[in-house]
Amino acid sequence: MSDFKKLTPAQLTERREQLLSKYAEYKSRGLALDMTRGKPAAAQLDLAAGLLDLPGASDYKDAAGTDCRNYGGLEGLPEVRALFGEFLELPADQVIIGGNASLSMMHDTVARALSHGVPVPNAQGGTTTGQPWSKGSAPIRFLCPSPGYDRHFSICEHFGIEMIPVAMNESGPDMRQVAELAAGDERIKGIWCVPKYSNPTGVTYSDEVVAALARMKTAAADFRIFWDNAYAVHHLTDTPDQLKNIYAECVAAGNPDRVLIFASTSKITLAGAGLALCGASPTNIADARKHLAIQTIGPDKINQLRHLRFLKDSAGIAAHMRKHAEIIRPKFDAVLNILDRELAGAGIATWTRPRGGYFISLDTMPGCAADVVRLAGEAGVKLTAAGATFPYGKDPDDSNIRIAPTLPAPAEITTAIEVLAVCIQLSAIQKLLPR
Repeated sequence: MSDFKKLTPAQLTERREQLLSKYAEYKSRGLALDMTRGKPAAAQLDLAAGLLDLPGASDYKDAAGTDCRNYGGLEGLPEVRALFGEFLELPADQVIIGGNASLSMMHDTVARALSHGVPVPNAQGGTTTGQPWSKGSAPIRFLCPSPGYDRHFSICEHFGIEMIPVAMNESGPDMRQVAELAAGDERIKGIWCVPKYSNPTGVTYSDEVVAALARMKTAAADFRIFWDNAYAVHHLTDTPDQLKNIYAECVAAGNPDRVLIFASTSKITLAGAGLALCGASPTNIADARKHLAIQTIGPDKINQLRHLRFLKDSAGIAAHMRKHAEIIRPKFDAVLNILDRELAGAGIATWTRPRGGYFISLDTMPGCAADVVRLAGEAGVKLTAAGATFPYGKDPDDSNIRIAPTLPAPAEITTAIEVLAVCIQLSAIQKLLPR
């Protein structure tokens, strides 16, 4: 396709007329296609149907003889902690198994830090509980690599935490920017990270970025990295990206309490009935346990037991995820093939080619994303709101659009992305034509 920026006004006008005809035809179909969120498709959820027959009406005890129907087991069943300790690259006793949503664990962790503080080093070489984050004279701040995960940003907004956008590049967050900000402002208490197959760019943090996060100086002694490794095993290729062990790096740098690692099985087994995971230093785990003992008398151990018997071990998780990849890889390929066919060479959009995760990140010409989302919506294709991948929903360039290919059927994806491509071209021509 010709570079739109090199076309004359007459050529652009002719092209627009062709596109408007196509757009009108799509509108006439009465489409109702939804690509707003990264949900597993029914075929993916069906892969875990066997969970629903477990653990069995009379087989409700774990290997240690624990009656999983009863109270107790605050941190989770030992075997389940061991399995997901491998998943998080941590010892079993440094893992807590939560309910069905890691987002809930992240929300509660922020809430506890605001109300009670977090462990900080003391002069005797140990730790003490720091001042509650809410007690300062000004709102605390979080660093937010952007584009990023909108629900992380929603937690900050809900609690009145000021968000500072940080640029993302092909290796992860811009560490020069991160390090300078964290070292210069004691109100900055944390950073959100989706380190592997990031939402929405698909980037996996480089070894250098992981190491820099672990060792950087921070003005706040109680600074925390919220390491949301949501897509740790969600590969789309047979040569998965490798992510450096952040906890080992923090220990080596003398900052063992800096990182809090989260994940879940929401996009592994059943999205609404999975297991959430939190891993951290022994000090952080002890602190979390103290609060959990007030919050609950015990988690859903039946669900933990059924996950253990269904997944079995790390090899079982890997085999299960290969089945997921077989379902969703063709959907990602369909999106990329249409974008390549319809927009490559036009000079009006760029997009990522993720090796895993749940999203494709697309950038239009500056000032066009909201218009593209509007046009697509009017043609019956719902997309994630423009700006959602930035704090406060404000993309300074108005260019980023998150594409979520997993839920729709393949035929729906084809139509939706064809509509999207038409809308991107129409919006770009409107920008390029003389006013």
